[in-house]
Amino acid sequence: MKQLTLIILISTFSLSGFFNETSARDKAEFIENDRLCKLFQRKIVDYKKHMRDDFLAATTLASYEYRASLFCKKAASIKKELSSDVLEELNITVDKNITTIKK
Repeated sequence: MKQLTLIILISTFSLSGFFNETSARDKAEFIENDRLCKLFQRKIVDYKKHMRDDFLAATTLASYEYRASLFCKKAASIKKELSSDVLEELNITVDKNITTIKK
């Protein structure tokens, strides 16, 4: 009977660690994608202020816009998958379509 209880406890602890690892990985991926999204949005605004009028500058701006949309889409899709507990842990509030991070 003791062995059965021990096996149940060990299997419970091992499985619970597995699921937390997945959640932690999703949380880290969301944080990184959200950071890159904000970075490229800021780069777009700054680049438009001082942009030259040539083909290379337009291509650079298009590249920034593409990467901003890519990382923002990834962050949004991961945010949908994250549980409300994880979002609270990250101090993220969702108000309509605006995501804010409390500091």
